[in-house]
Amino acid sequence: MLLLPLIEPYRSLSIIGMCKNAGKTTVLNSILSEMGTTGKTLGLTSIGRDGESVDVVTQTHKPGIYVREGTLIATAFEMLKYCDISREIVETTGFPTPLGEVVLVRARSDGNVQLAGPSITAQLAKLSGMFFALGADVAIVDGALSRKTLCAPAVSEATILCTGASYSRDIDTVIEDTAFATLLLTLPEQADFSEEERAACPGKALFRMEDGTLRALPQELQLADALRSQAYAGVRAVYVAGAVTDALLKPVLMAGKRFDGLTLSAEDGSKLLIHQDTYDKLLLRGISLAVARATRVAAITVNPFSAYGFDLDKEELRSRMQARVRVPVINVLEDLNLEDMAWRADDRARIAAREEAEQNADHSHCCGNEEITL
Repeated sequence: MLLLPLIEPYRSLSIIGMCKNAGKTTVLNSILSEMGTTGKTLGLTSIGRDGESVDVVTQTHKPGIYVREGTLIATAFEMLKYCDISREIVETTGFPTPLGEVVLVRARSDGNVQLAGPSITAQLAKLSGMFFALGADVAIVDGALSRKTLCAPAVSEATILCTGASYSRDIDTVIEDTAFATLLLTLPEQADFSEEERAACPGKALFRMEDGTLRALPQELQLADALRSQAYAGVRAVYVAGAVTDALLKPVLMAGKRFDGLTLSAEDGSKLLIHQDTYDKLLLRGISLAVARATRVAAITVNPFSAYGFDLDKEELRSRMQARVRVPVINVLEDLNLEDMAWRADDRARIAAREEAEQNADHSHCCGNEEITL
């Protein structure tokens, strides 16, 4: 796996996943290994806990996070006892987590670390600035399950999207859903609303009228009601200040009206929380989607091995995924070594033992199964 040429142009990077066990930590370790040859100083944090040796949910093996001397790490204070590096605490952040305050640490030796950083977007963005102030050349945020807000341009300049067999047993589902997620993240940028206008948005949405004037959606009015009313008949573009969801758009689609040429935009792709069916219906109604700030997807990585005991064909997965997207697709486990194979065999044994135990469990104590004594 050669990711370095794809991420070299960026100072900040996020790694997000379509699901748990998509291969995010493997991707992170590959990046850390490849960047170790460049002499660059890295700043590293995670939105959730990462680096533990066994997944707390699936009870399967997880790769550790191995850093080199000089790496800057932002992690909760309680995680320091699980790090086997020599370290120097260089700064406190004031960011609370259930595992203690997030502290900035400089590794004074090579070794494994466990990460648990903040979950608030603004805090993650501030952490990157703190990394750079302490001499980091690149800041990396390791994402948690389904936290696609990490790929927002406010947090990172580019993102790597991880997917694979753990998302679904059906290869078509893996490919189509990942391709759609990529489409939403890489929508074109809108040109109807300036940064100043968006920042000053007094309510839920802004309207750009055909004559160029700007109008705000009144608080008491819903988006669908406004678009159906004659007062907004001359609208050419809409900017939604928060999340764009299926629930928000369903009344618009049910209006039975065409909106030819209308552009609906959100701040960035992470704010578009819609399904493929909703997207297709918008297009049929003449509505196109855009974003104020586009996300750069540096690569998609695919993991053909599932943590739940089944695999997908690695060549079919990679080639079909590449045919559906316009960004590089890399098999995260292309170079599976003997140690990895041993871990996978152990994981399969754990899964089989757990399933057998569940099947053989005595459920006679459950409601409805009690013996009645007369």
